[in-house]
Amino acid sequence: MSNIPSELRYSESHEWARKEADGTVAIGITDHAQKALGDIVFVECPEIGRTLQAGQPAGVVESVKAATELYVPLDGEVIAVNEEVSDTPELINDEPYDTWLVKLKPSNMAAYNKLLDATGYKALIEE
Repeated sequence: MSNIPSELRYSESHEWARKEADGTVAIGITDHAQKALGDIVFVECPEIGRTLQAGQPAGVVESVKAATELYVPLDGEVIAVNEEVSDTPELINDEPYDTWLVKLKPSNMAAYNKLLDATGYKALIEE
């Protein structure tokens, strides 16, 4: 069974989102997603300053088994990318909920509350 922290929100495409104290939202991939991918070997994140729409591809996560797109679950501007993950992508396998990939300045924070909570995400992955 995948670990699903209750303080986070989730997308149906298996990204997690966490409100930060400065009003930004950190985004990463879920434990379920990293287990399905296997050993992650490469991560490509969007450029800082890029404005993205919810559900839009923002980057790529590649493993020894497959490559998948990283989608942002909220509209917003990319204000930071985790450079450490570019150098050490296996951090996602080790600590998926401590390893954020992108931080957004959301254009509509109300959309955050529309993302799945832990219970809703658990139901999604058990289908």
